[in-house]
Order: sequence, then C-alpha cells, then structure tokens
Amino acid sequence: MLYYLFNILQESGVPGVRLMEYITFRSGVAFVLALLLAIFMGRSIIDKLQKMQIGEIVRDLDLEGQLKKTGTPTMGGIIIIAAIMVPCLLVGKLTNVYMLLMMLATMWLGLIGFLDDYLKLRKHNKDGMKGKYKIIGQVGIAIIVAVTMYLNPSMVIVENSEVISAETNRVEEVIYEGESVKSPQTTIPFVKNNNFNYSWLTGWMGEGAETGGWIVFIIITIFLVSATSNGANLNDGLDGMTSGLSAIAGVSLAVMAYLGGHVIYSSYLNIMYVPGSEELVVYMAAFIGALIGFLWYNASPAQVFMGDTGSLTLGGVIAVFAILIHKELLLPILCALFYIEDLSVILQVAYFKRTGGKRIFKMTPLHHHFQKDAGTVQALIQRPLRAIPEQKIVTRFWIIGIILAAITFVTLKIR
Repeated sequence: MLYYLFNILQESGVPGVRLMEYITFRSGVAFVLALLLAIFMGRSIIDKLQKMQIGEIVRDLDLEGQLKKTGTPTMGGIIIIAAIMVPCLLVGKLTNVYMLLMMLATMWLGLIGFLDDYLKLRKHNKDGMKGKYKIIGQVGIAIIVAVTMYLNPSMVIVENSEVISAETNRVEEVIYEGESVKSPQTTIPFVKNNNFNYSWLTGWMGEGAETGGWIVFIIITIFLVSATSNGANLNDGLDGMTSGLSAIAGVSLAVMAYLGGHVIYSSYLNIMYVPGSEELVVYMAAFIGALIGFLWYNASPAQVFMGDTGSLTLGGVIAVFAILIHKELLLPILCALFYIEDLSVILQVAYFKRTGGKRIFKMTPLHHHFQKDAGTVQALIQRPLRAIPEQKIVTRFWIIGIILAAITFVTLKIR
C-alpha cells in the first residue's frame, strides 16, 4: 500500500519517494517492520494466549527439562504470520504474482496449522487434525502454486546460454538470447550446465513431452511442499530450533532470489534469469525479520512456542519460495535437517513394526534421540551415551544449518 502511495507522491516531486522503487530499500523496510512487529506485537499476543490458557500440553517422555515447558503459551505462529503479512501489504507490489502466491501460501498453511492447534488445545483432541486432512491442505496449495506457474503468462524464465572461446575452450560470456519462455525448468547442483528441464524425463511422449514435464513438475512440487512442511513440523520440539533454521534457510533463498531476478548477477553466476521474481526478496526479508523477532521470545527458555500454526507454515513457505525461483531441487541440501527428521520417523515406525518393537533410534524425531541417555531405552544406535543439553543440540543444529545454506549457495558457482 505504501508502495503505491509513494508512486503517487512521485508526481508531486516529494524528495526521497523514489526509494520505494528499489528492491533493496523495500526489503530493508520489510525486515525492520517485521522484526519490530514480532517483538512489540508478540508480547501482547503472548499475554492474550496466557489469559486464554492456551498452553502446551507436554507428555512425560523422560527428556531433560521437558516437563518445565508445560503450560507455556503455544500457537505463537500467529506472531510470525502477522509480522510477515503486514510488511508485505505495506511495501510489497501487490500486483506481482510471485508476491501474491507467497502471501496466499502463508495464510493457507497458517490456517491448516491453526486448525490443528485449535483442535488440540481447545477441543482437547490430543491428535489434532487428522494427518490426511493436513496432507490434503498441503497438496492443495502445492497444486495451486504449480498450476499458476504453468498457466500465468507472466511467470516465465529467460534461459542462459554460454559462449565458449575457441582458443581456450572456456566460457567467455553468458548471454540471454531469445524471448522469455514458459518452461518446466529448474536448477540442479554440481552440474556444469545446471538447467534441468522436467520434459526431458517425458521425451518418450513426443509432442506431449512439454505437457508431461509440467505434470512431473506438479508432482515434485506436491512432494516437496508436503515433505518440507511436515519436516519443519517434526523439527519443532526444542526452543528456538525451527525458527533459527528457517531464518538461516531464508537468508540463502533471499540471496538466490535477488541474484536470479537480476539479469547481470544471473549472467555472472550463469543461472537462469526469472523476471519479476526479485519481488520475492521483499517477502523473504519480512520472513527473516519475523523469525528473528519471534526468537526474542522463543529462545531458551521459551516464553512461547510457535505450534503447528508456525511450523507447518514455515516449512511450506520455504518450499514454495524455492519452487517459485526455480531452485526446488536445492531443497534436499538446504533443508536436509527437515528431511532427516521426516526420514527418522518413517524408518523408526517401519523398523518397529517389522521387528515387533525394536528401535533404530532411542527416540524420534531425531533431535529427541540426542536428549535421551543410552540406558533408558535399547536401540540400534545408542550414541550419544549421555543426554545432550537442549541448548547445545539447538546450537549444533543451527551450525549444521549454516553449513548446509553455504553449500546450497556455492552450488550456483561450483560446477
């Protein structure tokens, strides 16, 4: 809204209003606004949650410091969502389809998480929303995003091509020739020509290969949104861990969105140029600011938990963001910890059923494995023998998250 107001003020010659035309300025404003909103609005929301007696219900799983969390206000994801949406509405381009899709995904996934928390806390349904309904919701937003990318004429790419020197046999320059095209292409890591077209997998369909490629893209989008959203949800068990990891991933994605939305930087890194996607930097700046502000209260010892309202939203929007900038196949590196949490639960359940009660890990999701002493339960993997303090686990996961983000980013240049 402020963006359009400043455009009107340009006509009157008011000095300084042209700053709103710059992505970097609007991103900075979005970050600061989200940070301040999360901190100052967060206190009020936490107080209201306490008055409504919306507190965490903790089962005794014999984890250090676990029972102390009983009664801590949850559903704090409301703080994160509000702190993201307000700056986007104020300084974002509300005619940009990329921004609109991110805002829709945020509200959509936030509603799924809110309903899950509401059923658990207000309706005293310990299981919350049935898993199949969560999946239906996640699949729904994934299909909306993927189909919009297929149908919307403004969501295009400009493919990069290399000019090879005849003398040195090395890349002399990267050029963007031809018009913008609509194509199911993405970026794959550690490959010289790192543009991958999903239609290559459906070449056997002949003239229908391109359509087949979009169908493959839709299927991959559904899988990634669901897996990342549920992975973040499983990861949300220790104070500050999921919010910290999500902020780290957000920084990496924001940089990639800025580079991919700028033709000169895209050329330097030899990656596809995605016109219009630079507006996503404003969204991600608000996302990062909201998470850092939320950490003010969520850092150990947490004064509020994000609940499913936050965790389901964070993982889902990270996946949607990566898909919109055509970097979705980098998610297995960037969000590896979320996927490992998913995998640990799947393996544990399958092994438990197959062996009649034996375990691979002392406890899942994986981060809880590190909180248990080896003597309390028998498992294939007993180490560490002694429980690791919660804050140390969170810090180490953050460090791993930073390393993964760095690896994800350098894959754009290392081939």
